[in-house]
Amino acid sequence: MKHRYLPMTEQDQKEMLEVIGVSSIDELFSDIPEKVRFTGEYNIKQAKSETSLLKELGRLAGKNANAQDYASFLGAGVYDHYRPIIVDHVISRSEFYTAYTPYQPEISQGELQAIFEFQTMICELTGMELANSSMYDGGTALAEAGTLAAGHTRRKKLLVSSTVHSESQAVVKSYASGQSIEVVTIPHANGVTDVEKLKELIDDQTAAVLVQYPNFYGQVEDLQEMSDIAHENGALFVVSANPLALGLLTPPGSLGADITVGDAQPFGIPESFGGPHCGYFAVSKKLMRKVPGRLVGETTDDQGRRGYVLTLQAREQHIRRDKATSNICSNQALNALAASVAMTALGKEGVKEIAYQNIAKTAYARQAFENAGFEVKFSPSHFNEIVVNCKAPIKEVNEHLLKHGIIGGYDLSLVDEDLTNHALIAVTEQRTKEEIDALVQELEAIHA
Repeated sequence: MKHRYLPMTEQDQKEMLEVIGVSSIDELFSDIPEKVRFTGEYNIKQAKSETSLLKELGRLAGKNANAQDYASFLGAGVYDHYRPIIVDHVISRSEFYTAYTPYQPEISQGELQAIFEFQTMICELTGMELANSSMYDGGTALAEAGTLAAGHTRRKKLLVSSTVHSESQAVVKSYASGQSIEVVTIPHANGVTDVEKLKELIDDQTAAVLVQYPNFYGQVEDLQEMSDIAHENGALFVVSANPLALGLLTPPGSLGADITVGDAQPFGIPESFGGPHCGYFAVSKKLMRKVPGRLVGETTDDQGRRGYVLTLQAREQHIRRDKATSNICSNQALNALAASVAMTALGKEGVKEIAYQNIAKTAYARQAFENAGFEVKFSPSHFNEIVVNCKAPIKEVNEHLLKHGIIGGYDLSLVDEDLTNHALIAVTEQRTKEEIDALVQELEAIHA
């Protein structure tokens, strides 16, 4: 056997070729014209033995700065949060990590119940009436919400706040372009959605208003006012919410949201270099039959015993194409399970406590920066991120910090030229007072 993970011996190959009536691999591909065949050498390294390869990959991996050995202040959508150790113990069980789509409920009750519990907890956090089994991530969930709104209202314009994560905005625009939906950006004022501009831009062709809560800059938006404006103009109100923040903040469902989406990464899902994560998608009951993906429901069998089934599946492969909600959505069952286990382990009080620590420690960091003479932009109404004027190019700042065991913040010049030399600093419950003080001291040292 030449390759450990390709279980085919030379004898297997010979027998397969004999079955289809050819004598060799060359004969198998003989119908492909010689002029289009690749006959050169691939521009890759020569194959190594397994032992040598593991050593090389280990050496390369060792160059990475990780949240275990460094104090990480990098957020911008992916955060270093506490992960209860029980999460990995549960999701490492083979019946969970090998499971895919639970089409056969009679042998998938454990998986279906786990998804049902995830849906239930998302509803409790968001204040919405129902949630689906999960989505790929927060960005695609927001895009699906936009297309759902356009289909429901039969309108072709989405208003997206500029305080929504720039990558999520890009995903929304990508989805919208395929359906000829216009995407209009609402500017921000002092770090939050400019409500006066929203009033100017909204019209009878607006399908939905899309905002983030807390927003990209960590600011807490006034959802109720924007919800009222959207509904007065016949549009839906869509909120992309950090589920951990909802442990303390008023849930979007209580403030008029028709659709609440987001990423469950703060609950039990590691940063993993940016993914994979787990989007969630929750709606009011009137939109139940237009939700993309799958919904798991609780029922009883003919003997009255509780059971779980796939209640609604509105994807193209399940129903007629013209009736389908989407064909580019699926669920992240394993990561949804991780989030469910984390939320269960923390409990309601634990979620509140961690959310509180995010707010309190960010407030401490803000005060520490201001005491050291650094400008912290926007209002103190924030969750776990603040915008700090570092008075130097962020690339240089972060290189300096890395040498001192600190992963710096996100360079905001990448999304807004007006915020050159500004960093988005994330302060989660994982950061200690000593780490925050060290961050401020190292920034001071740059200008000493």
